[in-house]
Amino acid sequence: MFRTCDITGLKVDLSAERLIKLNAVMAVVSLLIGVIGALLLVLTRWQVVHLLPVDWYYRVLTLHGLNALIFWIVFFEIAGLYFGSTIVLNSRMSSSKFGWLAFILMVLGFLLVNFTILTGKADVLMTSYAPLQAHPVYYLGVILFAVGALIGVFLFFANLLIARKERTYGDSLPLFTFGLVAAAIIATLTLATGAIIYIPTLLWSLGIIKSIDAGVYKLVWWGLGHSSQQINVTAMIAVWYLGAFLTVGGTSINEKVSRLAFVFYVIGINVASAHHLLVDPGPSPAWKVFNTSYIMYIAVLASMIHAFAVPSAVESAQRRRGFTKGLFDWLKNAPWGNPAFSAVLLSIIIFGFIGGVTGVVNGMEQTNIIVHNTLSIPGHFKGTVVGGTTLAFMGATYYLIPLVFRKRISFFGLAKLQPWVFGIGIAILAVSMYILGAFGVPRRHYDITFSGGPFTYTFNPATDFFWVLFAIGGIMAVIGALMWILIVVVSVFFGAPLRGPQDMQLQIASPPPPAKEEHGFEAPGTLTLTLLFMGVFLIFLLLNWGWLAAMWEVR
Repeated sequence: MFRTCDITGLKVDLSAERLIKLNAVMAVVSLLIGVIGALLLVLTRWQVVHLLPVDWYYRVLTLHGLNALIFWIVFFEIAGLYFGSTIVLNSRMSSSKFGWLAFILMVLGFLLVNFTILTGKADVLMTSYAPLQAHPVYYLGVILFAVGALIGVFLFFANLLIARKERTYGDSLPLFTFGLVAAAIIATLTLATGAIIYIPTLLWSLGIIKSIDAGVYKLVWWGLGHSSQQINVTAMIAVWYLGAFLTVGGTSINEKVSRLAFVFYVIGINVASAHHLLVDPGPSPAWKVFNTSYIMYIAVLASMIHAFAVPSAVESAQRRRGFTKGLFDWLKNAPWGNPAFSAVLLSIIIFGFIGGVTGVVNGMEQTNIIVHNTLSIPGHFKGTVVGGTTLAFMGATYYLIPLVFRKRISFFGLAKLQPWVFGIGIAILAVSMYILGAFGVPRRHYDITFSGGPFTYTFNPATDFFWVLFAIGGIMAVIGALMWILIVVVSVFFGAPLRGPQDMQLQIASPPPPAKEEHGFEAPGTLTLTLLFMGVFLIFLLLNWGWLAAMWEVR
């Protein structure tokens, strides 16, 4: 059964729409749990408050990691895969029965994992390194969730085959859906890696297998743990392109290059997982250097292409609308009142200037040692998965609410403010965490004063200032996330129905006029911003090499 969208004119498969809604709702539930955990962790790591006792600190750290980094994002991505392979392509769902099976398995896994964590049977953190052992139900829950997600990914590929066979779209996939294809390929490899390591770990927890080699576990697990975040990065960039198109009618000035960049992700981004093993004695130095330099640079190049392509798509569209004065008239007159647009632009800035710059330093075999296992590492995560992926996904919902849920956006004035509160809060939190890590603050330690221990340590007094920033940024980000959850929940369950195009608070941009034949570069403003980014990146990189030389006392 289908309906025709009176806004886009696309044919909407009702079974696909139902599954999109259900997965999206579970994504919001997961994020709420993750946000509550984040607030408790901020108020515990900040030694002035030190809220939680030690056992609950590690319990909530596990809870936060699984819900914020895995459940929230994967539920949302499965909804996005269904959306990108049916509604966007004007096509139908391949199998609603398997879609329900995938959803049930994922929800069951979600419930089992959270139950075992909250009952104190899985205080093993998200990484769950052997020989730490959780209750078998915990591992079963992870496996069920992964299997459900894998079924969802396979359904995405099946949907694409149907759309291709029935010729429901043009000669090539839309760039948004093409990006989702890259994300789905990475997801298949990632989830398969998870099965390879979690199935024997389940048998070990049941006593069927006597032991798990800790080195092998860590090596294989990071093929899941790091690569799952690369699914997020790839899906995030697909959402960037979608956001540019919906808000200003922007399209990549060279789609072939953008598509090639997605292919680069598939080739190189998973291998960069090796940077989590740089201090492990097992892998050889040659293996470490090769994977965290030559191979990783393929993924870095892809990110640089996208970081230029998306803003240039916006600039090109704006200039064709007449905003041509100087370098940044197009940016000044962008639709900043549209929360989907501000979320995408803030996501690009935070991901690039914070997550991307720190990620290259963290991932290099040499400079990694400066920040390895310090608070800088989760600070980097905040710049990528939270300030980048989560903020981009939040922005996308401001179009999904009216187009999929057929509801008006509640608290629309608050929605305009929400990306700024969340984005600025995350930026402050990420930067403060990275600087604290540079001062040597450990990554997961409950009490950095080591009170009651045989020795104590006093950090540089400058860290007191950055701990205050840490608290301000963390609380601000939590408020921004709760604002978004409030807007989504009220809109979806209690909001006014969308009766037609006249009720749309965020209009879908019409295509800009054709470009005039003029000499000169099509996106000079974006080029200038890109050069600024490169300057910041090079300065930060040189500083880290300088700090490394000082550490080694190189003369």
